[in-house]
Amino acid sequence: MSDLPFRLSNKDKRRAQAAIVLLFAFLFCAVSLYTFLVLHHDPTVTNLGGRLQGWSFQHPLGTDHLGRDVLTRLLTGGQQTIGYSVLALTIALAVGIPIGVASGYRGGWLDKVFMRVADGFLSFPDMIAAIIISGLLGPGIGNLVLAIVFVKWVNYARLVRSTVLTEARKDYVIIARTNGLSSFTIMRKHLLPHLAGHVLVLASLDLGKIILLISTYSYIGLGAQPPVPEWGAMLNDSRPYFQSMPELMLYPGAAIAIAVLLANMLGDYLRDRFDVKKEAGS
Repeated sequence: MSDLPFRLSNKDKRRAQAAIVLLFAFLFCAVSLYTFLVLHHDPTVTNLGGRLQGWSFQHPLGTDHLGRDVLTRLLTGGQQTIGYSVLALTIALAVGIPIGVASGYRGGWLDKVFMRVADGFLSFPDMIAAIIISGLLGPGIGNLVLAIVFVKWVNYARLVRSTVLTEARKDYVIIARTNGLSSFTIMRKHLLPHLAGHVLVLASLDLGKIILLISTYSYIGLGAQPPVPEWGAMLNDSRPYFQSMPELMLYPGAAIAIAVLLANMLGDYLRDRFDVKKEAGS
């Protein structure tokens, strides 16, 4: 069988992935502007007289069991789910990167202490550790973010440490030390730029996992609390009505799946973009 008339190069695939992510981001912003500026629905105000309605021009995705506009809650829930996922990821990076750089660059007792702490954190799966910590802190989206940070920072610290250990032995770092540059300057000017690609790839791939974590724990009651709209909490609220109005669960479920897919596509794009082993133009 003859080959296909054309094949997309890796560069074209990366462009297509980036275009899809940007397209969905644009659509999300456009629909949000229309919903909040034109329809003027409040995601928390109830209207029992208009509960469980089908789609209409006033309610494009219908209403839920309390008469709240589903589209408004879905968009607001996206801001909650994705926003808190990005927040948890940012804090984990802010904690993990400095610890990893200091541990890898300084070595000695600091590195030994970090490795023992890291081994302790990694002895439990992320899901189990986050459930335990969130359960101890109590239900609430803020406590859930802290629990996720508590289990995620070590992954970035270990990645940064291993990269710093490799880079710190190279000639350009040794020359910088010989020229009298301070440790802080060497870390900031020479080591951190080499870490950016590795950290961005891991963070983008981790974003989808964190979105799933927040949605899952909100579904079981450890995350966002009523009446805060959040995709996992919306799934939980819609369970009793799955037989009569299954779309109430399908909408937030599809939103979670699309968000995780886009996060993974972004991770694939960044992984290919920063893959220095690839041949140029392949």
